[in-house]
Amino acid sequence: MENKDNPNIIINNEDILRKFDKESDFRVLAGFGAKLIAAIAITFSLFQLYTAVFGVLDAMIQRSIHLSFGFCLIFLLYPTRKSWPRDKFHPVDVALAVIAASVPMYIVVNYQDLVLRAGRVTTLDFIVGIIAIMLILEITRRVVGWPMVIIAIIFLIYALAGRHIPGQLAHRGVKFTSLVQHQFYTTEGIFGIPIGVSSTFIFLFILFSAYLEKTGMGEFFIDLANAVAGWATGGPAKVAVLSSGCMGMISGSSVANVVGTGSFTIPMMKRLGYKGEFAGAVEATASTGGQLMPPIMGAAAFLMSEFTGFPYVRIIAAAAIPALLYYLGVWSGVHFEAKRLKLRGLNRDELPKIKDILVSRGHLLIPLIAIIYLLVSGRTPMKAALYAIVLSIVCSMLKKNTRISFKDILGGLEQGARSALGVVAATACAGIIIGVVTQTGLGLKMGSTLVDFAGGNLFLTLFFTMLTSLILGMGVPTTANYVITSTIAAPALLLMDIPVLAAHLFAFYFGIIADVTPPVALAAFAGSGIAKSNPLKTGVNAFKLAIAAFLVPYVFVYNPALLMIDVNVGNMIFIVITAVIGIVGVASAVSAFFITNQSFFERIIFFVGGLLMVIPGAYTDFIGIAILAVGYLIQKKKIANQRLDAGAGA
Repeated sequence: MENKDNPNIIINNEDILRKFDKESDFRVLAGFGAKLIAAIAITFSLFQLYTAVFGVLDAMIQRSIHLSFGFCLIFLLYPTRKSWPRDKFHPVDVALAVIAASVPMYIVVNYQDLVLRAGRVTTLDFIVGIIAIMLILEITRRVVGWPMVIIAIIFLIYALAGRHIPGQLAHRGVKFTSLVQHQFYTTEGIFGIPIGVSSTFIFLFILFSAYLEKTGMGEFFIDLANAVAGWATGGPAKVAVLSSGCMGMISGSSVANVVGTGSFTIPMMKRLGYKGEFAGAVEATASTGGQLMPPIMGAAAFLMSEFTGFPYVRIIAAAAIPALLYYLGVWSGVHFEAKRLKLRGLNRDELPKIKDILVSRGHLLIPLIAIIYLLVSGRTPMKAALYAIVLSIVCSMLKKNTRISFKDILGGLEQGARSALGVVAATACAGIIIGVVTQTGLGLKMGSTLVDFAGGNLFLTLFFTMLTSLILGMGVPTTANYVITSTIAAPALLLMDIPVLAAHLFAFYFGIIADVTPPVALAAFAGSGIAKSNPLKTGVNAFKLAIAAFLVPYVFVYNPALLMIDVNVGNMIFIVITAVIGIVGVASAVSAFFITNQSFFERIIFFVGGLLMVIPGAYTDFIGIAILAVGYLIQKKKIANQRLDAGAGA
């Protein structure tokens, strides 16, 4: 986003984005190179739109063409080495792009023969399959980064060396030819569910996000958030929570969201009086939470629907209340910090009016409202996204100040394809991981190992699953994050008879929160780059603000009513109310402020009382509310004493 007062901020933010988000570290081309990329990307988007309108092709053909486009664009846009020129193609990358684009097309061209051979692999099939696996690891390295590549390589080694592995994780081993055949010539590996969802639902939602950006939705959310909360205590920080949360709902990257909205919100927070470490943390925490917020959840909602077998609408309904509780925790932390520092909001005179914003740009909300309505009314995610794309273009035309040109429409097609490349690489690589799991039964073995390590204790199993998900989620984008955590960590919870949705959301939550959990808190480090603050301190502040994300998953595992599972309306309302009170109590303890500053002893009171309120159960709720009441009375007494001291001093 452009900062008109300081144009140089664009360069700085692009540098930050390139540093912390591998997807943004691409070539910047001009002339013929730019036109070639635009032509390929637009063709990619048109292919996806064609199949959305006229019907998806056979699974292997659809996914092969999707991967072929992704291969070509990634090798052209992302250089093999950082030292290579960024303003022109390198011959090696051009050669790799041509070879890589041809490899998936081998399946399309020889589809009938491959079907008739029914699993028999020729020498040529075997060679093409090996090349495909190597190319996928390479594009993942370029776009996603080494962490996911290393995980995939470990899984491949595990498949081949199974009989030599001691303990519960041992298996009879997989032959190399069988591994290649399973990975590249079935829908159980590379062309499995992840890339299947990428080639249908996810691409269209990414394209929808690209058009929302073209119509100025980002600026609209920031202006609306300013009008709603800019005047309140600590206004700019609350603006960051609202605007970043809204953008995060439709964005697929917490880091990109931090840099996008943070270029506006972080300087505002610092001008008001927040320290850079806290300002960067607020933006990082709010942006990361967008991956947990329906309706898109960083595209993980579509994968979760496929993996669990639950309808997409059921997934977003289950995720709604936990996500709102997460944002309540962030909002409370921001509010208490502002109160502690005595920070006021902005003057209403310098803020936009809600009425003016809605009159001039309120029509931009129509596609968002429409897509939610279409999904709830039973339309498929593909059709809902398709109609929303058309609506976003049409609605932009309603007023001159939001109208997009034909060039912008083509630009949206190009931007959508480019934004999807990270997902293409991540889902293809995730397919390798899933292929190994389905061929070796590793998911159940990992689950059994975690349960045994916990001695069959549910809380310890949850704790070890949380640690596993946090480690696996570090530096991994949302879609791949969910695939990995649901494959490796979630099975342990399923063995403990935890409901499927609760198990998958539990693992997913902690995989995502890795972005604000030190030492590898990428979103927080990106925020610190804009705030020019200490990265580690920013990460610690983000971790504290995200405290609700470390509590809410335990709540919905112990009481799935929070996910609307076997729900009793009265019970659910009671759980939500007690959870809200508890999260506010914990947030106040973390901030060391409620209605006045808290001593160490008072912080313990509020933390313990809040924690007991969060834990489901009438007994714990009763004790928790009593402890919080004591804390409140102590705070009231402290304020009364302060007033008396002030009066005596006067």
